[in-house]
Amino acid sequence: MPSGAKQPDHSSNSVRVEIFDQAYNLRGSDPDYIIKLAEYVDSKMRAVAEQTHTVDTVRVAVLAALNIADEYHLLKKNSDTGTVEYLKRANHLSDALDEVLEDPRKVS
Repeated sequence: MPSGAKQPDHSSNSVRVEIFDQAYNLRGSDPDYIIKLAEYVDSKMRAVAEQTHTVDTVRVAVLAALNIADEYHLLKKNSDTGTVEYLKRANHLSDALDEVLEDPRKVS
């Protein structure tokens, strides 16, 4: 089976994927999503193998997992920071609105 080949069986929510030249039969509620995840992991493993010239699949898998975990935590940190900034801005605007509404001279 060529790299990245997959055979979804939508009736049983089972899909056959290939990650770094190893075939896996996986199940889940969304076979297309499983395929997408498998393709992502496969691409990460291939990138690590190419950059490190490592053929040890366990080492490649661990380094790829670390790269994926790093991506996740950076995105989570950026998301959390954005949420905090959004809440600060919303509170500031809410306070400004309250101030305007409480001062009868500022309301027309």
